[in-house]
Amino acid sequence: MRVPARRKDDHVATVELTAENFDAVAGGTELILVDFWASWCGPCRMFGPIFERAAGKHIDLTFGKVDTEAQPELAQAFGITSIPTLMVIKDKVVLFAQPGALPEAALEELIASARDVDMAQVRARMKQDKAEVAGAGEVAGAGEVAGAAAGAGA
Repeated sequence: MRVPARRKDDHVATVELTAENFDAVAGGTELILVDFWASWCGPCRMFGPIFERAAGKHIDLTFGKVDTEAQPELAQAFGITSIPTLMVIKDKVVLFAQPGALPEAALEELIASARDVDMAQVRARMKQDKAEVAGAGEVAGAGEVAGAAAGAGA
């Protein structure tokens, strides 16, 4: 499912992400920012309006929110242990995942940096890293380490 680019007149600030729609939404967009949050979390409530303003400003991007209380399995799948956590996914690759409420200027810098990432270089580096891990396992006789890293998506 491809998420079409939004026009200003039909802009939806953020998308509620669930275990059921995450793959379709995240996989259907080139760049998505995901805010893992909970209603009881003070820093989450402080970061929420910043995230919403960025979503309103960058209408060509997808901004999703995962309520970790309602979607614990999704938070667990991404290893979320602190909230808020902001994740940036480009072309189905997690480029950034960090807990803490970012100031607005830092979020804008992160968005600009994510836009500029050359995914061909990222994929080449991932391939190189995977080969190095596999090679190290063979050389050191630690096939379990290489298998564990490969199983973790490295």
